[in-house]
Amino acid sequence: KIAPGALNFTQSCWVCFATDEDDRTAEWVRPCRCRGSTKWVHQSCLQRWVDEKQRGNSTARVACPQCNAEYLIVFPKLGPVVYVLDLADRLISKACPFAAAGIMVGSIYWTAVTYGAVTVMQVVGHKEGLDVMERADPLFLLIGLPTIPVMLILGKMIRWEDYVLRLWRKYSNKLQILNSIFPGIGCPVPRIPAEASPPADHVSATRILCGALVFPTIATIVGKLMFSSVNSNLQRTILGGIAFVAIKGAFKVYFKQQQYLRQAHRKILNFPEMDEA
Repeated sequence: KIAPGALNFTQSCWVCFATDEDDRTAEWVRPCRCRGSTKWVHQSCLQRWVDEKQRGNSTARVACPQCNAEYLIVFPKLGPVVYVLDLADRLISKACPFAAAGIMVGSIYWTAVTYGAVTVMQVVGHKEGLDVMERADPLFLLIGLPTIPVMLILGKMIRWEDYVLRLWRKYSNKLQILNSIFPGIGCPVPRIPAEASPPADHVSATRILCGALVFPTIATIVGKLMFSSVNSNLQRTILGGIAFVAIKGAFKVYFKQQQYLRQAHRKILNFPEMDEA
């Protein structure tokens, strides 16, 4: 015989582990394909658990952690006003990233246009630069001016000093004039050191950006200091830029070669022996 009450089924919540005997007024739900002890759950407990999983996004989908069945979540019907507001909120949320990207691209573009115009006036001269831009086609200005900082950055990325340095190391022992100017340059090295690792990407990028954007100003200053006899602002700035690049490149090549020689002549000393007690 089966004992009385043996067929009574007790529901147990898999969130709070309470049974239907603990609270007979609680609302129960069977939201997935699970059986056994994870079949039933309190409506209120499941709502809190779903809130934790959605993290404020009420449209996010939530599934059972055991059987991976997606919960069927329904909402009360919205009124026409609330429906329109909800639709507008969703559209704005989707459009904002694209709008922000467009604003950022537009800001960068107009910044580049402004920088290009300032560079033209700085290189050619204030009055001459304004006269050139007034006579130029507006479409040409909108396309040409922002290419000025782009070309400066691309030019800065060309590491011509490295090619000169390779030629220097290859033919320095054959060029006696280098030994007379820089003693010890052409001497053979005891070993070939490993190449120094370049700086971090963000550091290199910022140096290239700053160096490229400041270059027209430096070229103008060097041109006025070294080529003051030249009447044309454009020619003076071009000569100043060439002189600055050449002088800076020469110092950079010499500095890197000295670092190379310093690494090549590096020695490791014997460990000092300690006196025995």
